Amino acid sequence: MSRRKILAFASPVALALGLTGCAAVGGGPIPGANTPITQNEAQQGREYHSQILQEFGGAMQGGTANYVRGVGQKIAVQSGLANSEGAFTVSLLNSSVNNAFATTGGYVYTTRQLVTLMNNEAELAAVLGHEVGHVAARHSQRRQQAQQQNTLLGAAGAILSGILLGDSQLGSTLGRAALQGSQLLTLSFSRSQEEEADRLGVQYLVSAGYDPLAMSTVLESLARQSSLDAQLQGRDNASLPEWASTHPDPAGRVRDTATLAAGKPGTVLNRDTFLRNIDGLTYGDDPEQGVIEGRQFIHPEMRFAFTAPQGFYLVNGTQQVTINGQSGQAELRIAQSSGSPSQLVSSAFQSLSQQGQQIRPQIQTTTVNGLPAAYGVARANSGQSQVDVVVFAYDLGGRNYYFQAIAPAGRSGVFTPMFESFRQISSTEAAQVVPRVIDVVTVQRGDTVSSLSRRMAYSTGQEARFRVLNSLDSREGLRAGQQVKLVVRGR
Repeated sequence: MSRRKILAFASPVALALGLTGCAAVGGGPIPGANTPITQNEAQQGREYHSQILQEFGGAMQGGTANYVRGVGQKIAVQSGLANSEGAFTVSLLNSSVNNAFATTGGYVYTTRQLVTLMNNEAELAAVLGHEVGHVAARHSQRRQQAQQQNTLLGAAGAILSGILLGDSQLGSTLGRAALQGSQLLTLSFSRSQEEEADRLGVQYLVSAGYDPLAMSTVLESLARQSSLDAQLQGRDNASLPEWASTHPDPAGRVRDTATLAAGKPGTVLNRDTFLRNIDGLTYGDDPEQGVIEGRQFIHPEMRFAFTAPQGFYLVNGTQQVTINGQSGQAELRIAQSSGSPSQLVSSAFQSLSQQGQQIRPQIQTTTVNGLPAAYGVARANSGQSQVDVVVFAYDLGGRNYYFQAIAPAGRSGVFTPMFESFRQISSTEAAQVVPRVIDVVTVQRGDTVSSLSRRMAYSTGQEARFRVLNSLDSREGLRAGQQVKLVVRGR
């Protein structure tokens, strides 16, 4: 959750983002993949660019961002969309989700979190090349022609809201409200379109001299990260809102891209160069956007904290924090207008009522941890069942915050401990919130996976996190002189 002003996107069609490519790597020609960027496409890309930067935490500056830009431009020019590397705008986004995408007109993006998961420059080129491949193949336009609309929705949240809310108007409204602006960009490309983008991405790697197997290895790391996150969050699936899981069948694509790479030229990995350029990069949440620590969310700049219910997990977005679980879903937002907590609760329910359901809650005032607060609970129809909708608002020194929550009828009490946990934090507590960063270290004689894992800045899953971060399988060890990544506390 950031204090930055967020601009809404003009339409779902405007957000149909994709990958580009030139000729196919086997499997026949790909329509449009050799067509240069048109003036109209360039104009569209410029229009989306500033909005995307705001939605995804802004563009980072400095050495790492410059390095990512150079690699992205080198791989993008292989597509034939333009003859000059300078025709492509490549941005490193200050976002803690694993994501990458590209827009029409030569605009390419990756989040810093996704970059930290990579282990060499070829993997960075592979991810960006895959995204450029969607653009070159005009997959967005082909989806629009097929009337396939896409919007900014978190994959995990969409699944949960679909299960919980069904297809009702209220469900779709709350689902959009809870997930709009969550820094999660879900791309519903078809399996054939993903295969085309993979083929193009591998071709770009070959053309640029990179090891084409990098497409397979980065996909494998993403799949393993999704599985680990599900395990750490206590979920029984790996359906995370991440680049690997929003693109269909990552496990199958690991195999398929390895087959594509077999026998093709290209050996460049540039592992040492890559690691040198990401050393010190922020890992996970940026304190300026608030930080998730287990089930607690703490925002040192806005000076508040709250704790999610047992069994729920948090996703930090630019406009809100979402709280997801099997028995409900909620979000915390900053009120955009002034007024009392009671007025805010009333306004929130009025907004929902305008979407087709008459919801008239009884609004009550209270105090939570010394803060003036108000809340309302109402029952509404959702498909063949009923749900409880709760809005809980707080006045934190003149700035209002509010939860919107939804749960099966009679079960909204699961969120009561969270509502009661919202509190203001002291300047001392705020000052103790520091970012995690990547620390590239050289393995010394006697170092082991176990000993280095203990230096990871986490209280749980240290070795599992270390292995996934460094693409080490469950039995793989280390050798003296090898460089590996740690996640440590910054300053």
